Amino acid sequence: MATYPAKPKKRAPQKPRKAEVATVESAQSPFFSFRYSSTEVSAVDGRTRVKSRQARFEDGKLTSEAFEGELHRSAYDQMVAQAQRHFWRSLSLFLPFRD
Repeated sequence: MATYPAKPKKRAPQKPRKAEVATVESAQSPFFSFRYSSTEVSAVDGRTRVKSRQARFEDGKLTSEAFEGELHRSAYDQMVAQAQRHFWRSLSLFLPFRD
């Protein structure tokens, strides 16, 4: 496989055309913004541990927030039970009814 049937022609690199290059003068562009958030809930040693992080870029300003806390284990059990009920309710919409 040292030789290929088609060989590319050698070309000199081209310079970009002035009319096709876009530049942004300011970082405060109203057309660009984003948000990111993450929440983690876990049960460790009989305690419920909650970690939450959020970052956003709006109006040329980058903001970041973080939160950590602990609750009693029953809070974790209650959240899991509610999530399971919500999941099964939404899934039941797609299951046929039994007579």
